[in-house]
Amino acid sequence: RRQADNGHNGRRARSRRALFDVSHVRSLERTRRSRGVGVMAASACAPTAPLLGARITANRHCGGRTSRCAARTAAARVPRAIAVRAGESDEDVAIDRPDGPGPPKKWTRVMLKVSGEALAGEGGFGIDHEVVRNIAREVAEAALGGVQVAVVVGGGNFFRGAAHEGKGLDRASADYMGMLATVMNAISMQAAVESHGVPTRVMTAFSMPEVAEPYVRRRAIRHLEKGRVVIFGAGTGNPFFTTDTGAALRAAEINAQCVLKATMVDGVYDSDPKRDPHAKLYESLTYETVQRLGLGVMDLTAITLCQENDIPVVVFNLNKPGNIASALRGNKVGTCVSSDVEKFERADEEVPQKKGV
Repeated sequence: RRQADNGHNGRRARSRRALFDVSHVRSLERTRRSRGVGVMAASACAPTAPLLGARITANRHCGGRTSRCAARTAAARVPRAIAVRAGESDEDVAIDRPDGPGPPKKWTRVMLKVSGEALAGEGGFGIDHEVVRNIAREVAEAALGGVQVAVVVGGGNFFRGAAHEGKGLDRASADYMGMLATVMNAISMQAAVESHGVPTRVMTAFSMPEVAEPYVRRRAIRHLEKGRVVIFGAGTGNPFFTTDTGAALRAAEINAQCVLKATMVDGVYDSDPKRDPHAKLYESLTYETVQRLGLGVMDLTAITLCQENDIPVVVFNLNKPGNIASALRGNKVGTCVSSDVEKFERADEEVPQKKGV
């Protein structure tokens, strides 16, 4: 009986010691975590997280106390790629870009619409890499100058949905194929812009996680705020809508100040300049005039969307060197369509053209 009582008391004593040990370890863990070091988590992540390992080493050399300054110094020595692998989100890395010398910019956030036919160059089909490089160079120049640039690309150089309707395809299927064509152009443009040292993100209207980010409005705005060029692919993600409408929609969503439509002509004419050598170029127009005269600026849905959100539309020729960068800075190029032609008057740097209607 005495032996049984002794055994029971021994078990109770061991249980109390075990509880004390557990509570002591937990208390120590909470204390060290409050000082910036995770006992279990940090030791578990140390083999695969060089950045966290550097922080623990810095704490060890400071006599067990956390030294934030030493930890930051150790972390600064870790390459960026290792830091990202160690758990730092790539979204937290901002791009430093001084404005540098150059003409003052009028726009701070703009939407550039590039048609697929323009990317084809003189070949008429596929991608003319020289044209893409020229466009990317001017986009990068404006982005490095402090302008937040978003781009929407068309897909007419590969496939135009409306043109293939009734040829064994219904309109919706044809439009979806056209959306895939815009993604190909977006990836090509992304590579060209990044070759000039400007980080670029492609965001698509439908999910394609292996090649691009899905479109999220706040994420797109955050990319722009960090100085990255954002290229929107796949239009609106819905059939029966053009990429012009997609550009107007995205511009309204990201609060862009202007939609810049890069075309193969100098702006908006009163007639087709390819057929009429005496066609006159408008310097500025109102939305109502465009709708009343049926001028081919953008499709009616896109024009209405810009009008409702008071977003001016600038139509200009992308084949002239320097035109894209000049337009992105808000200089006078092509034709400006707005609700008030005086409100969006631009700097007069070119020869006078026909006054607004």
